[in-house]
Amino acid sequence: MTTRESMPFDVVIVGGGPAGLSTAIRLKQVNPDLSVCVLEKGSEIGAHILSGAVIDPRALDELLPTWREDGCFLADTPVTDNWHWYLTKTGKLPIPHAFMPPFMSNKGCYTGSLGNLCRWLAEQAEALEVEIFPGFSASEVLFDENGAVTGVVAGVMGIARDGSEKSDFEPGMELLGKYTVFCEGARGHLTKRLKAQFNLEAECEPQIYGIGIKELWDIDPAKHVPGRVLHTQGWPLSESNTWGGAFLYHQANNQVALGLVTALDYENPYVYPFEEFQRWKTHPAIRELLEGGKRVAYGARAINEGGWQSVPKLAFPGGVLAGCSAGFVNVPRIKGTHTAMKSGMLAAEAIAEAVAAGREQDSLDVYEARLRDSWIAKELKQVQNAEPLTAKFHGDLFGSALADIDMWLRYLKLPAFPVMKHHTDASALRRADLFRPIAYPKPDGVLTFDRLTSVSYSFTNHEEDQPVHLVLKDPDYPLETELPVFGGPSTRYCPAGVYEYVPNEATGGVKFQINAQNCVHCKTCDIKDPGQNIVWTAPEGGGGPNYPNM
Repeated sequence: MTTRESMPFDVVIVGGGPAGLSTAIRLKQVNPDLSVCVLEKGSEIGAHILSGAVIDPRALDELLPTWREDGCFLADTPVTDNWHWYLTKTGKLPIPHAFMPPFMSNKGCYTGSLGNLCRWLAEQAEALEVEIFPGFSASEVLFDENGAVTGVVAGVMGIARDGSEKSDFEPGMELLGKYTVFCEGARGHLTKRLKAQFNLEAECEPQIYGIGIKELWDIDPAKHVPGRVLHTQGWPLSESNTWGGAFLYHQANNQVALGLVTALDYENPYVYPFEEFQRWKTHPAIRELLEGGKRVAYGARAINEGGWQSVPKLAFPGGVLAGCSAGFVNVPRIKGTHTAMKSGMLAAEAIAEAVAAGREQDSLDVYEARLRDSWIAKELKQVQNAEPLTAKFHGDLFGSALADIDMWLRYLKLPAFPVMKHHTDASALRRADLFRPIAYPKPDGVLTFDRLTSVSYSFTNHEEDQPVHLVLKDPDYPLETELPVFGGPSTRYCPAGVYEYVPNEATGGVKFQINAQNCVHCKTCDIKDPGQNIVWTAPEGGGGPNYPNM
């Protein structure tokens, strides 16, 4: 039996993103004597953080009111210009922002790297004596005899691919807390288990997702307009009855962040989100801006798109969900940092009160109540039909117009459409024989790129001699069902080329191969696999992407 050392804390926070760091900072603001630790699976804070990002500072203003004067880089690039286009293959239709409710404006927002914002927040947390452990993957939830969460196991290292213990084996450590906060981001692997354990989704719609694929470019300074924000919809996803949206943000230092979010409820198994993004860059209006520039970084991650009706129960004995683990993204605004931060702050306040009262390992129902009465709830309720209405009409102008009408009605507190339901992204995929394969153009290596070259720009690295962290429930499913019935969509929905069907010399057929070392931790496979056969688990801490300035 493995014997582990343990470290007790008042609060254990799983995830060093904006929600986790905001939780830690608020805890120390309320009670400096609390012992607080933050576990981060990336090699450093920010290594696994990827977002557009245009950030609403509302929560940051509440958490650290003097952040603009305290050296936070985000203050350098306020949003100055706001464009929205509906694209056809060669043209564009500008959509005036006057058509949209006032809350859709980016006035007062800032654009920059969310990873760098997290690095700055980590500095603020450490100044308050929060203990931050980067490179610590939380792999297991701990429970007491009554079923309450007591902490997590983290830092298991040195297990070989065959499961044996290597010479540098470390059994990990038990990080024990009076309360544990799970801020793992979209589709967190421990959150997924907790949702099942405590039936947290019994009274909500299933969570749904998009896959966001992003690049960072240095562009010609003559084309750079700091603070300019562009969003597009329509082409190229419109050609396959798929929907989503693209972004291009002019950030500091002559850089632009650009990307495409593809909703994962698409039906056609031949849709290839990575290639759709590459194709988007060839639109004349986008190509013109990028020509003469150079790509410097690449990455991908899943994004919560379920909205308010998909928010699960947030509190359970010994722990809470916060941030994207719970799913607070405002889909039409393409923003979730401010809501994630606010959820962490509310969790911190409830935890501090409970610890001060001598409580531990109970259910923090006051956190749940306060969040559901907060500005997070108000904001998300105003847009809760935007995603399903747009999805129903595959992102075309009619669906967008209906979504806009519903948002206006909710903003004006008038009768609106009834709250719409969701189905899981995996269940949306249909048989391959109902569709034709899509012929995507070959990359030119200048504007468009192949997938494996792109992964090298995510600076992803994993210890190769470790168990494959992408686990198949049924090893026969890929060859028996995924390939013959669905056409092998895992070879396309993954933005990192993790999954392949390669020749099997022994049988003369093919075999399913998992290139786990390529994984950028986006979680798309765990979400979109039609048989829900792929389970994402935590690799050794420190493995995965090392995103710079993303």
